[in-house]
Amino acid sequence: MKAVISRRKFVQISVLSAASLGVGKAAYWFAPSLPYPALKVGNINNLQTGQAVYFNYPDARAQAILVKLGRQATGGIGKGRDVVAFSAACTHMGCGVQYKEGRFVCPCHFSMFDPAKNGQVYQGLASTYLPQIELRLDSNGDIYARAIGGLIWGRASNI
Repeated sequence: MKAVISRRKFVQISVLSAASLGVGKAAYWFAPSLPYPALKVGNINNLQTGQAVYFNYPDARAQAILVKLGRQATGGIGKGRDVVAFSAACTHMGCGVQYKEGRFVCPCHFSMFDPAKNGQVYQGLASTYLPQIELRLDSNGDIYARAIGGLIWGRASNI
């Protein structure tokens, strides 16, 4: 005999399932729990607006980009909250993105990401945000990479 559930019960289960998936995904993106290494990536006093600084994080295989945007950004540090960093691997097929004219651009398939909005994709074939690197600023102006909010393209684990 087939089990039958009411429409109301089906909707309740669906809503609760969707909500629990959303909460789990948000926790993954915004609260990395892996033991990431802290790495000095620059000094805020040496950054120029619009000029990208490339570095590797969390290991030598993973290229990342640090940039002073000149406008406030989600997760930004510094006086203007405008210094951010992201994984440089496009979330479509892993090509190296470049910082051009206030955005990240993938030269392979032309996906574009907004660095002021958590690396949100707004054009192209990529379907997810660029993983943002959590930064910390110390009293000397040194900038440290501390964690990554998302999975680097092509990896089962960031570290």
